[in-house]
Parts: sequence; structure tokens; C-alpha cells
Amino acid sequence: MPCVFPVLSIKLLAVSQAAQNDSQRHHHGWAYTAGVVLSFVAIAAVMLALRAGGEAIGWGFQLQSPWLVAGLAYLFFIMGLSLSGVTEFGAGLMGIGSNLNNSQGLRGSVTSGALATLVASPCTAPLMGSALGFAVTQPAIVALSVFASLGAGMAFPFLLLTYIPGLVKKLPQPGPWMDRLKQLLAFPMYLTAVWLLWVLGRQTGGDGVTLILTGTVAIAFALWLWPRPQWHWLRGTVAIAALAFAVMLLPRLSTTPLAQQQTSDYWQPYSAERLETARGEGRAVLANMTAAWCITCLANEKVVLSSDAVSKAIEELGVVALKGDWTNQDPHISALLTKYGRTSVPLYLLYPAGGGDAKILPQILSREELLMELEAAAEGGLSTSSIP
Repeated sequence: MPCVFPVLSIKLLAVSQAAQNDSQRHHHGWAYTAGVVLSFVAIAAVMLALRAGGEAIGWGFQLQSPWLVAGLAYLFFIMGLSLSGVTEFGAGLMGIGSNLNNSQGLRGSVTSGALATLVASPCTAPLMGSALGFAVTQPAIVALSVFASLGAGMAFPFLLLTYIPGLVKKLPQPGPWMDRLKQLLAFPMYLTAVWLLWVLGRQTGGDGVTLILTGTVAIAFALWLWPRPQWHWLRGTVAIAALAFAVMLLPRLSTTPLAQQQTSDYWQPYSAERLETARGEGRAVLANMTAAWCITCLANEKVVLSSDAVSKAIEELGVVALKGDWTNQDPHISALLTKYGRTSVPLYLLYPAGGGDAKILPQILSREELLMELEAAAEGGLSTSSIP
């Protein structure tokens, strides 16, 4: 998936550099798997605890925090600078570098597994929707077991790679190409930071993005100034002050009410009142629950929901289209997700004209199937059985 690709790229580089025999590769694979599984369980435990305390949150809730999104943008920017050769700061975090010993590399593998989970878990919701919905309705031990299994599934491809010597042996022999590969892999890091800044812009507006861009400049200045190989008190003090300045910008972030943000095309902001009003008028309703950090949501909106055919059909059929943005925490959207057995977005609901139960549409939309469903809903029915 796009949001986990950068971390997997880093791990591929780490294995090619640090793991010179089968035993080391196996250790790295299991360390990475442990980081993924433990992080899945930890996030799930926090989510279940908060839900038990009455909080209306779901899977992927960590990216609803502007502080965390900004912090991840900082982290991926630093990782990009490290790969570009500006600084070696952060290399130990990701287990990169031929001078690292085996213990440090294993710690790096665990950490990168945790980072992959933190960044990529929201992207997994569309593929694991039924499993997540089942897990949150079960006792804690069953729920955590399900999440641990999902984490193991996410880590399995990388673990398998470490046990297939034929694939690893196809890599070129160590040489100058490794430094070029390291520099090349800096660009996915920068693109990930850009994506996180875009998400932050949806949460905090342009002011928040400006603050964090200022922080990234301060970080770049600090890492450029950082004294090496020996400590220099003046340069070190200024570098630490620049890093502290970047961190101090995080508490200044504040969320922008999403209802005040522009809703494009035919969409109206979702609210329970708008939904009930449209249903009271006997009109068909398409409800779209989405988020800026949901890659599947963005792909569906770009390819299907924003197409001329769908826009024309919604206008001609008189369908009311409501969009709920879950980029920031919204208890009303969380309650709707819970009602239909979902823990995260996307969620597409289609209510037929004249009343009746809503139908849950597939999480990966097809333009032709959506047009058929819209026509059926406008006529007061649905093409297949509906879900209350």
C-alpha cells in the first residue's frame, strides 16, 4: 500500500546491508514481525480501552491527531535527509547503515515494524473491515487475538522474503549501488511527508501547514549545523535550539472545523439532521464517510464518485449526496460507523427513495455498479438485499 511502501523500502535496504547470512536475515524478519504484531495489539488495546470509556473512535484514530500527523511528517522528513546523506541522524532508528552492529539492527527492525503499523494501519481498514467489525464486538482477549493475527498477516510477506534465499540472492553484490539505492529511497520519504502535510492541511488549515513547514526548515538547519565528528558547544547549542523550536510548534496546532471547509461538487456536509430531512422528503440518499488519510477513500472519489457519469446520475435522479469527513474525530460519524458494524472508513450507504433500510455498498466502488444502485434506489428499491 502507498502508505507502508516507504518503510518496507527501508527494510529492504537494511536487510541488503546488514544481513549477510541466513541467520541474520531470519532474525531481522522476526524482529520486524514482532514490531508489527505488538504495535497492532497496542493500538487495538488503546482503542478498545477508549471505546469502553465511552469515546467514539475507530481504527486509524491515531491519524486524527494533528500533533501525531505533524510528528510523523517531521520523522519522514528526517529519514529522507538521512538517506540523502545530509545527516546520519535517525539511522539507528531504522536499522540502516553498514556500521551498525547486529543488536542495533534488530532494534531497528522492531522499530520500523512499529512505524509501519502506525502509518499504514488506517490503509488496512478497507481490506479488513469485516474482521475489525467482528473484533470490536468480542471480549478483549478475542479482539486482541484477532488484531494480533491481522498484524501477523501484514508482516508475513517481509518475513517470507527473509526465508527465501533465492530471492535475496538475486540482489546485486554489495557495492556503490547500495549508496545510490539509499539516496533513491529518500524520495518516497519526502513524498510521504508531503502526503502527511496534506492530511494536516485538512485538519488544521493553511496556518497549520505553514507552522510545520517552518519546523521542517528548522530541523534541516539543525541537522546541517549539528557538530560532527566532535561536539562543538556553540554549534550544538544552536542546533538543539532549532530542534526545540520545531517541537514547540506542535502544541500551536489547532483543528479547523470541517463543516467550514468547502464541500465540492454535489456533496453536502453530513449530519444526522440532513439525513433525516432527506429521508422524510422521500428522497434517495447516498452517504459517503471518508477521511483525508484514507487512500481507498481518495481513490474511490477520484475514479468513481467524481466522474461525470455519477455526477450526472445523482443530479438527474434527485439523489441527496452527503459526505462525512472523519479526518478529525467526529462522534456522530463514529456512531454511524458503529451502527453499521464498521470501525473505520470508507463507508458508503445508499438509502432508497420512499423509505426503507440502507444498503452498505462495497468499499472499493465500481462506476457501473454504483450507477445501477443509484437508479434502483431512486425507484424506491435496491438491486440486492439491504442491511438495516
